[in-house]
Amino acid sequence: MGDQVGIGITEVYRGMALKVEGEIYNVVEFNHVKPCKGSSFVRLKLRSVKTGSTLERTYRSAETLDDVALEERKMQYLYNTGDTYHFMCQSTYEEHAISAVMLSECLPFLMENMEVIGSVYQDKVLKVTLPNFIVAKIIETAPGVKGDSAKSDNKPAIIETGTTIQVPLFVDVGELVKIDTRDGQYVERVKK
Repeated sequence: MGDQVGIGITEVYRGMALKVEGEIYNVVEFNHVKPCKGSSFVRLKLRSVKTGSTLERTYRSAETLDDVALEERKMQYLYNTGDTYHFMCQSTYEEHAISAVMLSECLPFLMENMEVIGSVYQDKVLKVTLPNFIVAKIIETAPGVKGDSAKSDNKPAIIETGTTIQVPLFVDVGELVKIDTRDGQYVERVKK
């Protein structure tokens, strides 16, 4: 694990790791552009694994990039100290400290003891992926409205992680809801 592989620009996808100018970046955005005249190109927005800074690059379709082969490991979130979050690898029991900058997309839904997937390169965690769905408790929202559950009206609600999501009017404080972590959308109520 941890070898570099040359790949075509058309094989790039969001979330993968690439080595650019000797540094490892995660692909944040990927746009394939086909102009009316001339050859097509790809515009990438990349986030540095080390610093969290972003950069944009444009590549012609014929160019190749250095893909970084990542090993996926099951990890468990333990605790945080300030802006550092601690995870334990479930196979090796090693503890990994990860900065809040690297976890920016995960933090709204990260809960204690949650199992996640860590993408590892040369024994360093480069990315953390949450489960697609979580169940969280509503800790604050306007009182629930009984009755027509077919309405598509929503109201803001704060879940136990402190994140605000939109929920249907009938959802009340103390209830458990299923949330899609990829887009932050309410899915359904969960019975205790």
